[in-house]
Amino acid sequence: MHINDYHAHIYYNKDTLLRAKELVQVISEKFDVEIGKMHEKPVGPHPMWSCQILFTPNQFSLITQWLIINRNGLTIFLHANTSNDLLDHTEHAIWMGEIVPLDLSIFEK
Repeated sequence: MHINDYHAHIYYNKDTLLRAKELVQVISEKFDVEIGKMHEKPVGPHPMWSCQILFTPNQFSLITQWLIINRNGLTIFLHANTSNDLLDHTEHAIWMGEIVPLDLSIFEK
């Protein structure tokens, strides 16, 4: 199975929105990554507001280590992208902080 890239989803709510915006800003300045929209509603399988950070396999170690130390109490859901969405959001995933149940029904055929 080939890993195409990774997504780190930063989770937040109205009380932690400012903290999340600050974290995303620092990430965008520090790393050459693709930053998604900061959603203020659940999107896809994500049950909370979130922002997606896309990065390459070569960046995995550096970015993951940085997020562990600098997530500032926010929950981060990090997963591989292998073209198998269900496995990527279950077996190929790492949680930093609280584990939040995902809506996996969107991956059912």
